Amino acid sequence: MSRKLLVLFLIMMMLASSIMAQDAVTRSGARPDTPTYGVRGAYAVGARDLVIEGETSLDITVWYPALNPNHLAEAITYPFVIKWEGFPEGATSTVSGHALADAAFDLSAAPYPLVILSPGFSSGGTAYAWLAEHLASYGFVVIAPEHHEMYTQALDWFWRAMIARPQDILTVFEYVDAQTTAGGVLEGVIDPQTVAVIGHSYGGYTTLAAAGAPINMESMAALCESARAAADPAAWLCDPVLPHVAEMAALAGLNAAPAGDWPVWADPRVDAIVPMAGDAYQFDPAGLAEIDIPVLAMGGTLDTGTPYHWGTQRTYEHVSSDRKAQVGFENAEHMIFGSTCDVLPFYTEVGFGSGCIDQVWDMARAHDLINHFTTAFLLAELKGDTDAAAALSPDSAAFPGVSYTAQGY
Repeated sequence: MSRKLLVLFLIMMMLASSIMAQDAVTRSGARPDTPTYGVRGAYAVGARDLVIEGETSLDITVWYPALNPNHLAEAITYPFVIKWEGFPEGATSTVSGHALADAAFDLSAAPYPLVILSPGFSSGGTAYAWLAEHLASYGFVVIAPEHHEMYTQALDWFWRAMIARPQDILTVFEYVDAQTTAGGVLEGVIDPQTVAVIGHSYGGYTTLAAAGAPINMESMAALCESARAAADPAAWLCDPVLPHVAEMAALAGLNAAPAGDWPVWADPRVDAIVPMAGDAYQFDPAGLAEIDIPVLAMGGTLDTGTPYHWGTQRTYEHVSSDRKAQVGFENAEHMIFGSTCDVLPFYTEVGFGSGCIDQVWDMARAHDLINHFTTAFLLAELKGDTDAAAALSPDSAAFPGVSYTAQGY
């Protein structure tokens, strides 16, 4: 496969998105091997679309504990915006999920901790509704911003996303602060002081930036030089970014690219992060060490989209958190955190079905485990749930095909 085709294939894998309509996590039953927190929680789940108005509006999807007095089936069709070069602006497909559209908030245990979910590059929040719905069923409010970016063959949105995405997270914080006050649409629903940021791929990068790690282009350039010298396949990630450092600085409002660490775009209220196959090569080790909050880093050990040693492993090794865990899905690829093709046939129709499967893992089983680890971690860190924390101990987190390392659990 030529390098150009390889890059195209990898990016399309990051873009592959669908909503997993899996019976494994409905209240009507679960797979026999579903771990404790992989079974759907007790709350009915609502979902609604909102818009953060501004100079450039930011669309968000919100999932939350909902009222369902008539015991309606939790079934919903989400729009999925296609952000690919060659498709008309605003083109959409549809994906299905398990939630109630625009249902009333269940305020019985409110306010709920906030989880901000940053999607993969050129994807959208509805691509991860299977995870967002699951977290909402355990008493979290999940907000996913629709980052403004586009896949092009030139990959010329990669460097823009590195600057724009952390700003989008700050925009979500500002919106939550405004809308949780008296008369706001989220009044009484969210506890804005108890927050986690989670994300996949470039969304994983976004979690690290949101937790206070500064990007460092000099460090990235040195890493890339070493990778090229060693013929490391991960070096392809350097090409869409390093030629654009001056443009990145201008987009960030800086007079010139900083020598060393760049400014931090973070909110101190972030209590925990979950990078999933998250890009970490933009930070040097000292920058990652600025993160001292709890971290759950997950990835596939054969990931060619965000290689394990440039993402999950690099994150776990260098953050200074007292409580941190690393989950490795053995021999899994990048889109183990994506969704199956059957509920979003668009991807197979356009020839990218390989981006919504894993060659080794059963995706339903993988999602059970991702739900389990993420839910247990957030319950432990945002709600002080000791049983959930115990589920993260190395003895309790032993699953076939999963390598697990933890500190503080």
